[in-house]
Amino acid sequence: MCLFKFICAITTRALFLIVSLTSVWRVKWVKKDPNYWLLTILFLPLLVETIITLKRRKGKDYKWFSPAIFLFLISIIPSIWILELNYQQDKVSISQCKKLNSWENVFNVITLNDTLGNFTYQDYLKNFNQVLTTVCPNEWILALHQILLILLIVGKWLLPLGGGVTRDELSQLLLIFVGTAADILEFTSETLSDVKENSPQLVYIILAVWTWSMLQFPLHLSVVNSKPDSDGEQGAQEGSFLSKYSADIWSIVEALFIQDGPFLVVRLTVMTYFDVFHQMLVFFAIKNFLVVILNLYRLVLICQESRSRATRGSAVPCV
Repeated sequence: MCLFKFICAITTRALFLIVSLTSVWRVKWVKKDPNYWLLTILFLPLLVETIITLKRRKGKDYKWFSPAIFLFLISIIPSIWILELNYQQDKVSISQCKKLNSWENVFNVITLNDTLGNFTYQDYLKNFNQVLTTVCPNEWILALHQILLILLIVGKWLLPLGGGVTRDELSQLLLIFVGTAADILEFTSETLSDVKENSPQLVYIILAVWTWSMLQFPLHLSVVNSKPDSDGEQGAQEGSFLSKYSADIWSIVEALFIQDGPFLVVRLTVMTYFDVFHQMLVFFAIKNFLVVILNLYRLVLICQESRSRATRGSAVPCV
């Protein structure tokens, strides 16, 4: 079992490094500047974390926070920023490229020359590099977004459980991650497509909100919670508000201040200030608004329940 956990810990971090390295390679190719290889310096914290975790914790993750996922985000997010900004600046002048919008196009992209038998190793790498660079820039960026989100979910699944985390809590966390990833991908892909040529500041706003929303993945506070084990300790069960409802409060905080709240503000800004309007934008703005309102309603119910418990607990029985 220890060997299996060790292999899972190594495999997950290796996948993180491969995807991050791919994003840096893409930045270097797009910008035509080898100095962008310096972005690989951001891999060092993840390598250090890998050594420390394998040596001291036998590959096990932490209970409320995942350093590996956090450092993976640090290693790849700057590259995605550069690619997004470069695409928004040069998308008008982009020449013909291959889109991945059909099976035929996908097969055409991944199919190499039939005469590979006469190729040397260097020719093979050169041809493979040419195949990768024929894909449209926006397809590359979307693929990186998708792979990043999928790898965050799969990576958390593969990482050995931290102390005090049950498999039931992990399954709940992964389900939350799936819904969160879908919302974030929809936000970046749909909202960035609404950016006009004269609105570069909107790109920075969207990317900043996207980066902020990604901070949900290293944190596990919405599911993992320290619950009292003894049912006989009434004081522990009727403890402080934050200790009793910490998971619920953190879930509400995520919705209001990390995901749906900021998404709603950005979408309202796009519709009002930048004068962009279409059905899907309105639908998702209404969806974010409903999530915000329902979470505020849930917070009120939690406060009322806590107050009623405190009132019943302080009542003096008649003799």
